[in-house]
Amino acid sequence: MHSQPEPVARRPVDLLDDAIMILTLTANAALDRVIFIDEFVPTTTMRAPRFIECAGGKGFDVSVALRGLRLETTAVGFVGGYYGKLLVHVLQNYGINVDPIWLPGETRLANVIVETARARHSHVMIGSLPVTAADVETMLARLRFHLPAATWVVAAGSLPPGMPPSFYRLVTEIAHAEGRPVLIDATGAALLEALAAQPEVAKMNHDEFISTFGLSGGEFSAIVAAARTTQQTYRLPALVLTCGREGVLAFTDEGVLQAQAPVQRAVNAAGAGDAASAAIVWRRSLGDSWADTLRWAAAVSAASVLTECTAEVRYTDVEHLLADVRVTPWT
Repeated sequence: MHSQPEPVARRPVDLLDDAIMILTLTANAALDRVIFIDEFVPTTTMRAPRFIECAGGKGFDVSVALRGLRLETTAVGFVGGYYGKLLVHVLQNYGINVDPIWLPGETRLANVIVETARARHSHVMIGSLPVTAADVETMLARLRFHLPAATWVVAAGSLPPGMPPSFYRLVTEIAHAEGRPVLIDATGAALLEALAAQPEVAKMNHDEFISTFGLSGGEFSAIVAAARTTQQTYRLPALVLTCGREGVLAFTDEGVLQAQAPVQRAVNAAGAGDAASAAIVWRRSLGDSWADTLRWAAAVSAASVLTECTAEVRYTDVEHLLADVRVTPWT
């Protein structure tokens, strides 16, 4: 049975703080088709009783989480074709102000396989939506247009074919020229170039950090030490790593903090890191300390795995989890 998502945050006038507007950029969007099965068993025919269609692409997912937190958000991204139309419809249903950049071709389809018996998920990506130099200039022009109303800018996700690795650096420089803080969530060359512009927050998950900086893995304490060195070497205001059961870590000039929420049995864990990004820019917009920011980030990230749609958050779940989040200095 096919069912459209029933977003939990369709209330564009029901805002916690109408002085906050978060602008998100998504260069490599996807329509997430979340398929629920009991367990993946290779070489067999598996029955999926249902699936739902959700927003995909890190920037768009940050906007989805922000709506669950009852915040205003404008989402700019490349879309195309039939899946692009479905994706825009999904975003609009959340009350997100969508500013789509339509391109020839077809938006990616991300089949998210959720195994309910094992509480785990996998992605099967189909297609890509290449961009041209002119398309890149169009997105940068949309960024400049929306910047005056933005409290923060979040630019996140992989880059599509044709997008230069300098894109996130350019975004950061343009936002900084207008006095707007930036969170960049990226990996590889795109992230390394962006670091030269010193975004207020550079964010990755544990595995992305290892891959981007050519580490061999090893003990978690060694990864933490490498992240601390990275934050200091690039003189970043903050480097944030989402680390699954190890929680969320922030590396700043004030030290290293770790926030851990109670472990949840995941319904759909896709987008949990994007939910953390949403909480970070929200709480930093309010002037929270990093300890309080991480407390919210851990709670929002944990709450997002309790919903079926990617990065979707119920504010009541966040409130329930918040009191049990532990924030401690890393020693």
